[in-house]
Amino acid sequence: MLDDTDRRILRQMQADPDLALSDLAARANVTPATLSRRLERMRETGVILGKRAEIHWPALGYAVEVNLRITLDKTQSRAFDDFLAAAREVPEVIEIQTFLGQVDVRLAVIARDIAHYQQIYRERLLTLPHIADVEALMQVSRIKNDESLPV
Repeated sequence: MLDDTDRRILRQMQADPDLALSDLAARANVTPATLSRRLERMRETGVILGKRAEIHWPALGYAVEVNLRITLDKTQSRAFDDFLAAAREVPEVIEIQTFLGQVDVRLAVIARDIAHYQQIYRERLLTLPHIADVEALMQVSRIKNDESLPV
């Protein structure tokens, strides 16, 4: 269970993930030794999964994001496993989510432009196994994109 000190550390990490450990300790009002112990414990218990670089994909020339809602042919016993394994291999698929309900899977797909998206869609996405139905939603804008937790 997290205590107030752990939450303080996590808030500071979320606010500025590039802080040096000494600065993080100072902002969280703990000693560097305490910070190290608590970070290690939160890693071991799976609270902290790691650090990653957040890349702004439009800056790399990807101007289009399309979300695909996919219904799978569930008469096939391996429909989910086969589909998910194949979808992971498409580099332009940046997110995969599964659901209970009419829609089984959502894929977030990025492309340089519409022509590039059409190529990906025809050559890579429509060839994924066990697709029964696809609905495409082109993203117009992202209003909120914040993975920070209220700790």
